[in-house]
Amino acid sequence: MKTLALTMLLGLGLVLVGCGASSQNGANINGNWTATLTDTNGTQMFSFTTSLIATGGSGTLTINNFHLSTNSPCFVSVKTEAGTFSLSGNFSGNVSGQLGMSVLSDSPSGNTLALTGTVNNNAVSGSWSLSGGSGCTGNGSFMMTRM
Repeated sequence: MKTLALTMLLGLGLVLVGCGASSQNGANINGNWTATLTDTNGTQMFSFTTSLIATGGSGTLTINNFHLSTNSPCFVSVKTEAGTFSLSGNFSGNVSGQLGMSVLSDSPSGNTLALTGTVNNNAVSGSWSLSGGSGCTGNGSFMMTRM
């Protein structure tokens, strides 16, 4: 009986150590990120930096310190950023899942940049689309990496 209890206690300790390791290596969505968005020809169209924070278990993503570093008449100023996530992982700290993000400009035409991507540890890759007025349309792929 003592051997069984000791074995279970040791197993529980290993599980807790594994959980602690995954949160310490930074392999989650929380943190500072940089992104490059290219069009279908591979030409860079936009780039930005931001801070992402997963809030609660509902899949809500809080986006702070969003800075579009590419000058574009489509985004003279940014009005709103919003995002969602769906993540899974293991005790080794490997994170995967989906990320969705939208950025709405403050311009009269209300241009919207939408990103949908796959999270794989410290990178997110996927597709983007831009819709709105004044010739502000486009699409392509993006890569986000942790800074």
